[in-house]
Amino acid sequence: MAATVRRTSCNLCEAICGVLVTIDDGRVTDIRGDESDPLSRGHICPKAVALKDLQEDPDRLTTPVRRTTSGWEPLGWSEAYALVADRLLAIQKASGRNAVGVYLGNPNVHSLGAMTHMPTALRLLRTRNRFSATSVDQLPHMLASYLLYGHQLMVPVADIDRTSYLLMLGANPLASNGSMMTAPGFGRRLKELRRRGGRVVVIDPRRTETAAVADEHHFVRPGTDAAFLLALIHQVIADGRAKVASYVDGLEAVKLAVAEWTPERAASATGIPADVIRRIAHEFASADRAACYGRVGVSTQQFGAVCQWAVQVLNIITGNLDRPGGTMIPRPAVDTLRGIGRGHTGAWSSRVRGLPEFGGELPVSVLAEEILTPGDGQIRALLTVAGNPVLSTPNGRKLDEALDGLEFMVAVDPYINETTRHADVILPPTPPLERDHYDLAFHQLAVRNTARWNSAVLPRAATARHDWEIFRDLGLELLNRRPWSRQKLLASARLRLSPARVVDLGLRIGPYRLSLRKLRRSSGGIDLGPLQPALPGALHTRGKRIDLAQPAILDDLPRLADHLVAPSNTDDLVLIGRRHLRSNNSWMHNSARLVKGKPRHQLLMNPADLAHRSLTDGDLVEVTSAAGSVAVEVAASNDMMPGVVSLPHGFGHGLPGVRLTVASQVAGASVNDLTDDAVTDALAGTATLNGVPVKVSGARRA
Repeated sequence: MAATVRRTSCNLCEAICGVLVTIDDGRVTDIRGDESDPLSRGHICPKAVALKDLQEDPDRLTTPVRRTTSGWEPLGWSEAYALVADRLLAIQKASGRNAVGVYLGNPNVHSLGAMTHMPTALRLLRTRNRFSATSVDQLPHMLASYLLYGHQLMVPVADIDRTSYLLMLGANPLASNGSMMTAPGFGRRLKELRRRGGRVVVIDPRRTETAAVADEHHFVRPGTDAAFLLALIHQVIADGRAKVASYVDGLEAVKLAVAEWTPERAASATGIPADVIRRIAHEFASADRAACYGRVGVSTQQFGAVCQWAVQVLNIITGNLDRPGGTMIPRPAVDTLRGIGRGHTGAWSSRVRGLPEFGGELPVSVLAEEILTPGDGQIRALLTVAGNPVLSTPNGRKLDEALDGLEFMVAVDPYINETTRHADVILPPTPPLERDHYDLAFHQLAVRNTARWNSAVLPRAATARHDWEIFRDLGLELLNRRPWSRQKLLASARLRLSPARVVDLGLRIGPYRLSLRKLRRSSGGIDLGPLQPALPGALHTRGKRIDLAQPAILDDLPRLADHLVAPSNTDDLVLIGRRHLRSNNSWMHNSARLVKGKPRHQLLMNPADLAHRSLTDGDLVEVTSAAGSVAVEVAASNDMMPGVVSLPHGFGHGLPGVRLTVASQVAGASVNDLTDDAVTDALAGTATLNGVPVKVSGARRA
């Protein structure tokens, strides 16, 4: 049989790059970028090539398994659904509906089937104990968008293809290809920006891959980004350069709130000189097209909500919101905002600590305590979907202990990992190349409006199930145990729709009146053009207006002032995370092609900090925080700000029972054994993964 080339996209990260997959005799022999894709234009990264490894991974489960005293044993699908439904409903009957908790991992938003069918299935559990990776790294974005624009997912993105001044904080898009900003081939876009005379400024406590190629990079003390942003706003207003649209209110209140946040005050907190802050404020306000973009580094700290609000305010008061080359609202072919609620906050709170929900989810930082603390509403059973929170959420050891005490746990996941090893039943979905795909989430965050349908490039085995089929059948199993009702009939109908039918309906009622048939006829997708001005009409706020003076944010500024004291003379260092192009959070470490090469797990430390502690490059060190300690090799790096150390996110595999064939190549420690689940952003509830005080000392090798 002759080899065939099929088009699809890589849905492993937010870049959604188009790829060409060569199939020969039922096996993948080549994966390369699709130059006909109007968004990615032929770009791919090493993760896309590793789609082949996911397809052929010996560690991947293909049928349900049940944990027994003698190990894992196969289970039929019907038997598995019945067992899961019986156990979850029995626990809810005995202990209340909130006795069942749900955790959703990041890959769910990258899967069409999870997006179309998971919400309906999970609503049938009627639990308020819902958690997800959202509160690990992106909730401040969503809270700021909800407060300012009226919808949690109305997130303006930098119009990078037309901007002339790009200011980035806590973002490394050369490694991520954009996050909360889908910009595949960011390196090429950056070169194009500079060729047209644009300027790139990066603020980060590490000289990242992106910072290394920027026009300008400044170290900033972790956790102080809010002071820098407030000082920029202060200076723009003080210079008389603030200019807001007719539909924007609250500028005077913001002026009063930032009056004390002068560049001098910010300089003492951030380490960035006052004259540099003034210059950047002047350049940003003077640029004909400027965009400020802040990502993980400014979200995963105690003042992430203030930071993301300030990013938006800076863009708004300089006239850059809804301006080509500034920050703009994408207009996807399927209107995602129509299908997802606007959001809400504080409708209920967590049982133990009283942290507020946002959009129907509680902060994942409280998950362990909600399992471990006895009493009415204690979580006794847990459903996890495509997540590994033992590695990816704060205080992983505490959560690991908590999971061990559950009465029942079920995981929808293709792997036995640090989290799912605790499950009683695992329901594995098919790998990406066997699934149809249309990206519902990231077209809403893309730097250009495009649409693309991808049919599966490989058939699934008769004994395998797609994720949407798992949610459909598990949902129907739960419905079968309920009496008839109109709600039951509607849920059943929604579950029986295929993802393709859902997308087709969404395309037909969307702004471009497309159809699945039209997308299937296009070769690499349809180019719907650059981002277009949409405000105030697209706003979801009352009266189609933006109020800058959000009370929750302004009331939090005194807490920020109290927190930002001059650094002490103790021996403490401050810990931040980092990401790698060849890693995908806590997974993709099964791929030998991705984990080979130079080790990437070490603790990075400035040489001066090493010398001060009588340490040398390559030493084994003990890193200790309020939450715990880990042992890891240290590497000297002039890319680190003095006083700051860095561990990558998602490493530390190797707990008993984990299946990882290439585990010997993935050394290191889990940074979330050091992060403290008790320290969160007071407004958003986001985990504080950056700015963690630590001590580093020499350790003996075993």
